[in-house]
Amino acid sequence: MPESGMTIRRAVPDITTADPVASSGFYQLLGFREEMNLGWVVNLVSPSNPTAQVILITKDAAASVNPDLSVEVDDVDAAYEAVRATGAEIVHPITDEQWGVRRFFVRDPDGKVVNVVSHR
Repeated sequence: MPESGMTIRRAVPDITTADPVASSGFYQLLGFREEMNLGWVVNLVSPSNPTAQVILITKDAAASVNPDLSVEVDDVDAAYEAVRATGAEIVHPITDEQWGVRRFFVRDPDGKVVNVVSHR
């Protein structure tokens, strides 16, 4: 597999939940703390290792599907072009979201939806 030269800043599981309050409380029992809570999405972070994170999501505010995984990269536009060139299915187009990220969703070879994101 060729190397892309892309810098990955973090990779985080996205867990769909019907009850973000209960789910957040559970993960806090394991030592996570809430870093961000927008109601529909909660980001939990390890206090001792800030790249160890879990995202809880009820229904994505801008996309038609919830991602299974989020990968933060240094250059989301380059990642978009590289993925698009392979013919992979883009599930959510590259978008500047109102909460301060630029992102797109792509389906991996096993059907999982990956949120590829950079913070602005």
